[in-house]
Amino acid sequence: MAEIGKQNSLRATRETPQVLYLDGGPLGEILLPGLYIPQGTVPGDLVEVFVYRDSEDRLVATTDVPLATVGEFALLRVVGVNRNIGAFLDWALPKDLLLPYREMENPVTEGEWIVVYVHLDARTERIYATTRLSQHLSKEPPTYTVGQPVDLIITRETPLGYVALVDRSYLGLLYRNLVPKPLRVGDYVQGYIVACRPDGKIDLTLESSGRSAVSSLSEQILETLERNGGRLDLDDDSPPEAIRAAFGASKKAFKQAIGQLYRSQRIKLEKPGVSLVKK
Repeated sequence: MAEIGKQNSLRATRETPQVLYLDGGPLGEILLPGLYIPQGTVPGDLVEVFVYRDSEDRLVATTDVPLATVGEFALLRVVGVNRNIGAFLDWALPKDLLLPYREMENPVTEGEWIVVYVHLDARTERIYATTRLSQHLSKEPPTYTVGQPVDLIITRETPLGYVALVDRSYLGLLYRNLVPKPLRVGDYVQGYIVACRPDGKIDLTLESSGRSAVSSLSEQILETLERNGGRLDLDDDSPPEAIRAAFGASKKAFKQAIGQLYRSQRIKLEKPGVSLVKK
């Protein structure tokens, strides 16, 4: 059975000089235009295709792979705006993906990159995009623990910081004072849970915390010392910018790691800098 808006493996039933027809089950025969017919395909073969409605509202198949399928979140570029209909998004298919005005959380402009959810209208069987992401998130309360790593997609910027899609299931907030450098909509980054509030909101950070994070940074420092002949010009008095440039960590985390290495007698404090203790 074929699914609209999804990748399908469909069997070819018959052919004409310009078209190959595929068995769509209850959807009936679905045509695959000649441009997309894999060389050597004959009736009876299985063909991997994406099924959608073309500009004439016909169910068609294509061997092109879109940037997102129904039920997925994606970063797509606005290629046109029609003040009567909505915006059109490039999703790597001949027919652009429609973002109706009613589905825009905020106005969009041509050339802008936006994060959308791809949805199928069950009544019309038409595929469309929406930026109203919260309607398509998990309904289950988040059960993350503090410090747990999560995958983030930046969806928009606010005065407080950045709203991020968490594991493609929830929305969370990266507070501006916890972000070491500016982020852009669509950036994929790893983050960490700061708190899951009773109202379901999630606070995030880009820095891991706790003993495991300090240990990981300690190993980075040791590896850098070994590469540099046992000497590092940075110490706990160094500017935060220099520390972040070298290790991608905050000055606080760096000081904790340096302290751990000093207490375990792995390094000496030179002031300025640190050096590796020879075994």
